Amino acid sequence: MRCLGMWVRKGGVKRFLSTFVAAAVVATLAASSGTAATTTRQFGSYAGSASVSANWSGYTLQDINAVGLQFTSITGTWTVPVTKCQIGTTASAAFWVGLGGSSDTSTGLEQTGTGADCTGNSNVPRYFAWYEILPASSVEVPLKVKPGDQITTSVNVNGTTVLVQIKNRTRKTSFTKALQVAAPDLSSAEWIAEAPSACTSSGRCTIVPLANFGTVTFTRAASIASSHPGTINDTTWASDAIRLVPQSSSGFFAARNSASTAGATPGALSADGRSFPVSWLANAMP
Repeated sequence: MRCLGMWVRKGGVKRFLSTFVAAAVVATLAASSGTAATTTRQFGSYAGSASVSANWSGYTLQDINAVGLQFTSITGTWTVPVTKCQIGTTASAAFWVGLGGSSDTSTGLEQTGTGADCTGNSNVPRYFAWYEILPASSVEVPLKVKPGDQITTSVNVNGTTVLVQIKNRTRKTSFTKALQVAAPDLSSAEWIAEAPSACTSSGRCTIVPLANFGTVTFTRAASIASSHPGTINDTTWASDAIRLVPQSSSGFFAARNSASTAGATPGALSADGRSFPVSWLANAMP
């Protein structure tokens, strides 16, 4: 099953636990371990001027100066990119907006977006839309998604009600669902392109190679925190650009899947703070 995640600190390095993975990878891991498989993500932060993640690329917003901001709304739009698959290679990519999940003390994550899976059996990817409210597994929604479709997603929280919405503006279809969450995580907001991780129930995790999606551009980005609306570069909050660089880890987490060097990097924000690109890199290793 798929599931998104939360922050934990292990060995002095932040690691983000998150979602999505091709079914073929889950099956392979389960077969090799003899146990049922689940999925999760890893996030890392390196010291220095740039933030680097093992599985995320994009922009995040967080509280500034610990003033107690609570992010209750986020929205973003992108055009589903063409994902290139190769026979014999399993890879995946997910694109989403979400609330929570990007701080040391995060307890959950509310997110929704689109994804593309390469199973290795075909050079034709599988495209889909989904939402997830941690700790529940991700849920694929009955919304047709194809390359070139313009997608707008949003997450809105009012008390314990989390409203997720996905609009396919190209096909004029949409999916909306209200979910009850006892304690939604409102500590951050994110616009992310992600590489999945697959984990078995025994706790062995492997980051799936990031599928070649070319470039995806997030537009119409906006968020609300403590009743203040703004875009990514609003000075009410702190924003962080994150590069995806494959890396190894130990203990509970396994090394990245195979010798993949694929990663991604976010481009500069537009002047109004509402848009930015994320580009796939064949070799993102330092």
